[in-house]
Amino acid sequence: MPLSRMSPLRAAARLLCAAASLLGLVLAGAAPAARAEEAPVIRLKVAGGLADLTQYVLHEEPFWTRRVPELTGGRVRAEIAPFDRSGIRAQEALQLVRLGVIPFGSVLLGMAAGDDPELNAIDLPILNSDIAALRRTVELWRPRLKSLLRERYEVELLAIYTYPPQVMFCRQPFSGLTDLAGRRVRTSSVGQAELVSGLGGIPIMIPFASITSSVRDGVVDCAITGALSGNAIGLHEVTSYISPLPINWGVSVFVANQAAWSALPEAIRDALRKGLQELEAEIWQAADRETEEGLACNAGLPGCAAGRPGRMIVVEERWQDEARRLQLMRAIVLPSWVRRCGTDCAEAWNRVAAPALGLWAKGE
Repeated sequence: MPLSRMSPLRAAARLLCAAASLLGLVLAGAAPAARAEEAPVIRLKVAGGLADLTQYVLHEEPFWTRRVPELTGGRVRAEIAPFDRSGIRAQEALQLVRLGVIPFGSVLLGMAAGDDPELNAIDLPILNSDIAALRRTVELWRPRLKSLLRERYEVELLAIYTYPPQVMFCRQPFSGLTDLAGRRVRTSSVGQAELVSGLGGIPIMIPFASITSSVRDGVVDCAITGALSGNAIGLHEVTSYISPLPINWGVSVFVANQAAWSALPEAIRDALRKGLQELEAEIWQAADRETEEGLACNAGLPGCAAGRPGRMIVVEERWQDEARRLQLMRAIVLPSWVRRCGTDCAEAWNRVAAPALGLWAKGE
């Protein structure tokens, strides 16, 4: 299937231009394979996750700068920078890894899925109602995602990370996600926009950095973002209500260009795989902790250590009944995804995930 909705020539030209503009950056390349075998130290260039968030600051950066030299007996030294401060557009990160411009990097699946909707099947809106459900979905889909990334993009899947869940902040009282009709809602992905539209709301795509000002200025009535990250940008000061129901989780993958990965000695690859498995577990544990802490901070409850105490009201959703969530998945989320993704995606979903989740997709 095509990797972009643009013509192949235009897509290639755009990516090659991006590649050329990034060659001068710190992330522009890795040490040549032949020299890496000869030199006593192998130097890697890594694009990490979003700047300033826990995943990057407390986990990714220390792993690559301190833990990797320990794991490899000093054979590997890595430089890492967050992708969003390195001139890299999230939507193009995966293609840049495929080209080898970014040899090793984190890719937000929700952003990459703009060109290839199957990439984000793991994290469809309201699919995973808690982190245990997300773990189950990831393990179901991991083999499919691994082969998809190899076959379509020539990259190696090395880890799957998650940010804490994306939840709903609103200025005015609301009873939950089913009470969004007529409200303008900040969204960050096509899937979120489809859900909001299906619920009668008006989705508006707004960058993370502009969320608080957009709410303050009345551009939007509500915003979907992480509870703790929203607190960090002062969203609790311009909204009064928050729903704890996870809409998305912000799943990302850590991948390597196949040529760059294959050029590493086998012992180094083994050490990195082992270390990345441990890093993945740490990031998931942190996401679980931050889920509760984010709500505690926004509501001004005990347990807020990393954020600023607010006075928000936590909305108790009225649809604890699992049947309501499944109804919305069947009526809005899966049909919208299949329309974008196609019959092949529906078949893959029904083969890989549907038997365990009890949710079947209908081909268009």
